[in-house]
Amino acid sequence: MKKWMLVGCLFVGFSAFSQEAQGEIIGTVIDKNTKEIIYGAEAFVQDVDKKYQAITDVDGRFRISAIPSGTYELLVKYRKDTISNRIEVVVPMDGICNAGTILFSKEKEFKAITVYAQNNDRVKLEYGFLPVKKITSEEIAHSSAKFDIKSLATSMSSEVKVDENGDLMFRGARKGDMIYMLDGMKSTQVFNVPSCSIANMMIYTGGIPAKYGDTMGGVIVVETKGYFDLYRDWKRSEAKKEAAKN
Repeated sequence: MKKWMLVGCLFVGFSAFSQEAQGEIIGTVIDKNTKEIIYGAEAFVQDVDKKYQAITDVDGRFRISAIPSGTYELLVKYRKDTISNRIEVVVPMDGICNAGTILFSKEKEFKAITVYAQNNDRVKLEYGFLPVKKITSEEIAHSSAKFDIKSLATSMSSEVKVDENGDLMFRGARKGDMIYMLDGMKSTQVFNVPSCSIANMMIYTGGIPAKYGDTMGGVIVVETKGYFDLYRDWKRSEAKKEAAKN
């Protein structure tokens, strides 16, 4: 019985930690033809059985909060009609994805809704705590340092070095004064994980949020891929295949 209680406590603790990597999406919705703001439009992303949404305010702006980090398709709904075009957005860890200005139009002749986003529907701006460096799974896959976490960290920031003993050092901090977070689990040692299993990696070299603890050095945060990350990737690839057929 005690063993099962211990397993349950560990599971609950892991689940709580896994919810830390969250971000937000912001943007503005305006009418494509009149250039007027659209008040009361619903902007949302779907994550398997969960829906994260927000309503545009009097300035046409929206903010969708507490979204698990990852790649999503952003949709806009207005007056019971949902756009057919999707905008791909990347929600960073502890940051804000800015979807920019979404030009929304309703073609009366065909009774269709179309959405346009500037810069080829790509994310244009990202806010977050500074100074912080971030890298996604797609970027890691193309990095020459992907097979070693320490090498990957030094390639991300010039303020991170490896000493003669192979330990990471942050500029301006004492040796060993750093925190390594792997899926919410805190350690002072850096553990390697397969690069293909990393969803996001982030390095704080200053302005460290209080939730990571008391350190004057830096923080390396690694989030590995879970079931929902793989499901979203599969769903996105299937949607692209379907769009290519049409």
